Amino acid sequence: MVTSLNKTIKGFVIALVISFSLSPLLILQVKATEGFWTIKALMPTARNAPGVAVVNGKIYAIGGYNGSYLSTNEEYDPATDTWTTKASMPTPRSSFAIAVVQNKIYVIGGTTGDSNSSSSGFTGAVEVYDPATDTWETKNRAPFTYRSGFSANVVSGKIYVIGGCTSPWRPWPNTDANDVYDPETDSWTSGTPIPTPVFDYASAVLDNKIYVVGGRSIPENKTYDLTQIYDPATDTWSYGAPVPTALSGGVAGATTGVMAPKSIYFFNGYTCEGGGGIYYSETVYLTQVYDPEKDMWSSNAQKLTRRGFGLAVVNDLFYAIGGYDGENYLQINEEYTPIGYGKESETQPEPLPLTWIITAVVSGSVAGAGFLVYFKKIKKKQRVKTN
Repeated sequence: MVTSLNKTIKGFVIALVISFSLSPLLILQVKATEGFWTIKALMPTARNAPGVAVVNGKIYAIGGYNGSYLSTNEEYDPATDTWTTKASMPTPRSSFAIAVVQNKIYVIGGTTGDSNSSSSGFTGAVEVYDPATDTWETKNRAPFTYRSGFSANVVSGKIYVIGGCTSPWRPWPNTDANDVYDPETDSWTSGTPIPTPVFDYASAVLDNKIYVVGGRSIPENKTYDLTQIYDPATDTWSYGAPVPTALSGGVAGATTGVMAPKSIYFFNGYTCEGGGGIYYSETVYLTQVYDPEKDMWSSNAQKLTRRGFGLAVVNDLFYAIGGYDGENYLQINEEYTPIGYGKESETQPEPLPLTWIITAVVSGSVAGAGFLVYFKKIKKKQRVKTN
């Protein structure tokens, strides 16, 4: 009976020692997660600079360039990892602004490549795609013909088209314009201009505010590290913490706090200082992450080594679609699982400090050793009694 009890105690002690020893390692494993990319089904048409938009959980890759300006419209369903070809856009183009209002996709501006036109191949056309009927409709043109390096964002049912470059000719001036489109009335108005005019920036919406990140000024050949924040409710601008690495030409998207912590992800970009104006840049592959609650940037997320891809967010997962690798136009489609994904909490626990982890390891080892010593003493006493 005593022998059986001793075996039970010994087994418990060994299990306890192992648990203490491994628990810090398990903590390290969980806390070290930094997100990861997964290859998904290839997009049927290889292309650079497609516009991507999400309606009812499905991603639409529209237009782009692969040696020709495209009107291609392909739908991707993340649930089934499959692609379907849809009705083509009326005006073939790339590098346009794209936005979704009431489950309809608005394509605004962009380049058509017609260098013989008065606008040097750019257009102010606004075309709307309805996925429910697989049809396109033409709307009132934008209040500009030439506009490059801009994007569109939606807040409270209105589309905000901010900044960009307004001329194909030197000195390639940036604009501080904040053009507001109301789909209900098919009309354009103006919001408060952006404080620092930027071209080729990245942008995203979080908590009904528009974040304009990075960008550049062609005349000064300057890359900005700015985080400019627009609140449509008050029609006012403010600044967030500067981006650690100043870049232009990147893309951005936001996680909502439902399946991953609220953050702005800023992927890749270019540097421009010291070069020859509009055509000079060095590609930088870098993922920078902004925490709006702490007003803080970090850059520890996994990198993506290509450029010119479209970015979509579905259920707090990112999808990087198409692009260019310097030699080839790409069909690639990758899904990014962001930091902290699946915790379903807006406020995630902070990573444990290294001193805590070391303390846990030492404490576990000491506790385990103590139990073993205690067990040996009991066993020795039992031997003395037996003798």
